Amino acid sequence: MDLKKTNAPVNTITYDRNQIDEPTENIYESISIIARRAEQINTEIKKELIDKLEEFATYNDSLEEIFENKEQIEVSKFYEKLPKPHALAVQEWLTDKIYFRNTEEDNQE
Repeated sequence: MDLKKTNAPVNTITYDRNQIDEPTENIYESISIIARRAEQINTEIKKELIDKLEEFATYNDSLEEIFENKEQIEVSKFYEKLPKPHALAVQEWLTDKIYFRNTEEDNQE
């Protein structure tokens, strides 16, 4: 996931309900899909952050000494400024980047 190219808002935005539930025609199903995608994004971001922080990790024999170097601090700051996973998921939903299958239509066939 290329986090530098996301155009999701960093601040809270109120969306039109009709815009959210239009693809599924059910607001609860739409929110459920968005929530599942937000969880996936959160997991991806967390793994990416941990991997990047480990690149700069320095290990000490003493458990009492915890040290973060400049690179780790800069990486942490970058991830703190990113839009939240739910904002990224809503942005993907509104731009039709989330694939979902309507199970009700599948059952009627």
